[in-house]
Amino acid sequence: MKKDLKHIAFIPDGNRRWAKEAGLLQIEGHRRGYDNLKNVVQWCLDREIKEVSFWGFSTENWKRTKEEVGYLMDLFLRMLSKDLEEFSKKGFRLKVIGRRSDLSENLQKAIAHAEEFTKDNTAGQLNLCFNYGGRPEILEATKQCLREGLDPESLSEEEFAQRLWSSPISDIDLIVRTSGEQRLSGFQPWKGNYSELYFVQNHWPAFNEDDLDDAIDFYNGRDRRFGGNSTSLRT
Repeated sequence: MKKDLKHIAFIPDGNRRWAKEAGLLQIEGHRRGYDNLKNVVQWCLDREIKEVSFWGFSTENWKRTKEEVGYLMDLFLRMLSKDLEEFSKKGFRLKVIGRRSDLSENLQKAIAHAEEFTKDNTAGQLNLCFNYGGRPEILEATKQCLREGLDPESLSEEEFAQRLWSSPISDIDLIVRTSGEQRLSGFQPWKGNYSELYFVQNHWPAFNEDDLDDAIDFYNGRDRRFGGNSTSLRT
């Protein structure tokens, strides 16, 4: 594997479509999707990928049915509480990226506990983008700069980035979206500025190790320039 693939992010799309095609309830698709998230975390760890991000719930997902939203919140709480030790044993630090004020008090407490509980882990970092949206993130960071009275003429990219929800994570090398969708939908416009993009036909619950390896092979074949000269030895 190419050593400069340090951070891979997933937009795990297609849970509901997978369930419909399987003749199951939508919530079963989300449950299977969560089970597969745990698989993918381990596969990435096996490949020495040190930072992994998942978009679990967007700021627009509140528009879904009350039942579905409630189930997703319960799954997230389970990940942060009942399953926390399972993730921690893999050696990951846990970071939650998004607007926390909209979440229940129980969830906010669970987020704080999970981040504190895993803060000394050293194998890598697992980022959960929950109640996250790219436009709200940038708007909120801008408002924070205004509240602090920062001088717009001297404001640097680094200072602005410190006020983003995503400030605890590194720039993303590769973004993978499943279920055949070929758009970012507002995912990480700042940290994903130079991300390579890879789209998979499989729905998220069916995403497998071969899909992951194909994505890594795709990344390894890219000639990453970052607006300048080639980063590879290819001509």
